[in-house]
Amino acid sequence: MQVELPEKLYYGIGEVAKAFGVNTSLVRFWEKEFDVLKPKKNAKGNRKFTPQDIKNLQLIYHLVKERGFTLDGAKIHLKENRQKTLDNFEIIQKLERVKNELIKIKEQL
Repeated sequence: MQVELPEKLYYGIGEVAKAFGVNTSLVRFWEKEFDVLKPKKNAKGNRKFTPQDIKNLQLIYHLVKERGFTLDGAKIHLKENRQKTLDNFEIIQKLERVKNELIKIKEQL
């Protein structure tokens, strides 16, 4: 999944949820379930996600929503095969970008 977010230091939970096409409650739930997500919270308790948090969310979204892992399965997969999973996920993202560019070129013809 390609997430379109502007270049910023911090992202609000609303714009993160909108970019992924999920509810904010799901993002909050994943924050509690996965240790790799650690958004900053201000005095009012608003969550601010860093670009690293966005990358971790993309990986979690890929495992849970696209590949069909359960939450427990995704946690175990991240703990045991973290580097291999990251490498595969980066390759998949690059291939999807190439595919999108080829589709744009095909439409222009």
